[in-house]
Amino acid sequence: MDLPVVAPAEINVITLNCWGLKYLAKFRNERLAEIGKRIAAADPQPHIVGLQECWTQEDYKSIRKQTKHILPYGKFYHSGIFGGGLAILSKWPIEESSMFRYPLNGRPTAFFRGDWFVGKGVASARIRFGPALKDIVEVFTTHLHAPYESEPNDSYICHRTAQAWEIAKLIRGATERGHLVLALGDFNMIPLSLAHRLISTHSPVRDVWLLLHPDSSIGASHDAVEKARRRPIPTADYNTVENGATCDSVLNTWRWNKGQQKLLGRNRPAIEVPGDTIDPKAKRLDYIFANTAFDFANPERGGWLVKTAKVGFLSRHPELQCSLSDHFSVETTLMHSESVEGEKSRQQEESALKAGAYLSSSPTPSELQTLHSQFRYTTPPYLPLQTYDEILAMIAKYRLREKRQRRLRLGHFVAWVFVSIGCLVAVWFSPRNFVAFILMLVSTLGLSAGVIDGLIGGLFVGSEIRALKEFEWEISNARAAACGESHVLQEEGIKDW
Repeated sequence: MDLPVVAPAEINVITLNCWGLKYLAKFRNERLAEIGKRIAAADPQPHIVGLQECWTQEDYKSIRKQTKHILPYGKFYHSGIFGGGLAILSKWPIEESSMFRYPLNGRPTAFFRGDWFVGKGVASARIRFGPALKDIVEVFTTHLHAPYESEPNDSYICHRTAQAWEIAKLIRGATERGHLVLALGDFNMIPLSLAHRLISTHSPVRDVWLLLHPDSSIGASHDAVEKARRRPIPTADYNTVENGATCDSVLNTWRWNKGQQKLLGRNRPAIEVPGDTIDPKAKRLDYIFANTAFDFANPERGGWLVKTAKVGFLSRHPELQCSLSDHFSVETTLMHSESVEGEKSRQQEESALKAGAYLSSSPTPSELQTLHSQFRYTTPPYLPLQTYDEILAMIAKYRLREKRQRRLRLGHFVAWVFVSIGCLVAVWFSPRNFVAFILMLVSTLGLSAGVIDGLIGGLFVGSEIRALKEFEWEISNARAAACGESHVLQEEGIKDW
């Protein structure tokens, strides 16, 4: 393993949901091969790439083949029955990696959605980018549970909230080791939502887009939270440049209706969408979170700052004319602020800022602490008490649903045991062979369904309820700490269920 001799001054990062669903995603092979080509041709050249919904080894190897000359290190992560769809590519050596599966992770009965079967979780890689002890970046890439209904009626909101809590804990542990941390992925949340606030508050990372665009949208224009801001409906260009919208854009051909999509294809006239087209449904679901790795007690070491952030992969497949994925990418450049002795003049910095760059050179001494303070992690960090109460109420509501589900499924199993016994007894008195066959068929199929339902109710739902109990304890513990109470709750302080 060849270690870097000198730490880089900048780190370029890309995250992209590839939409690589096997058998379901149209033109999967062609699109993901082109994604590999675009990563290799990206400007600036990427150093770290996080991919989601890259489900198959075939597609991963295709992307690796196209990018290996600039990203020689990579890891495809295995999870669940069908795989987690997560991958990390790197210019520098990957020293360690792990795959953490979320305790709350969808339901097996929702097989048509697949979240439980793919074993969603957090893929992490510890990457060394320089020779010094702390020249390490810990990269996390994830794909949170999809919102199949609108909040607050989303039956999976408890899962997504718990997943945000889990990744926040992993991020916090990495930052406490003094490393640069990057959390990438399709978080399936809008800015400043509950999950977003959990990550931003309970871990010392910041949403890089929100740092550069603090007034950007917090949802699609028709969402209640965005309507309350009373902003005009944005155009497609405004959504990509200012709002950072990565999903449901009018620029993305996979969001067009079937009739419009049929007009695309090989040897057909190109269809361009003007940048001033009204874009009411676009929103930001993909994120890059980062910390600074700046030691305020030891400032001569410097730290990392956000230089740029943009939405990428907007152009379409050159032959098929379709978008490369149903999401756009998020791309950022982090720049290291060198020691005070190597800084450039304030005038150069100001001229760079006026030219439109957030940071293009090292700041002056007086600005160093100010710029890094955007990442300052106040300890202890807490959300408002009503937010913890909201989460606890969410857990209680979902717990009641799951307890009801467990009773119904176990009841279904018991009922079919008796029905099956009844069918077997009835076979003895059957007047005709075909009647006996029907009774045996009903008994077999019904009992099989009952056993499956009983196993789901007794094993899976029971496991989910225990995971909910752990989540409730942690939220109650955080709430107690926010109140200034003992940071460790007694076990009996939580309702036993």
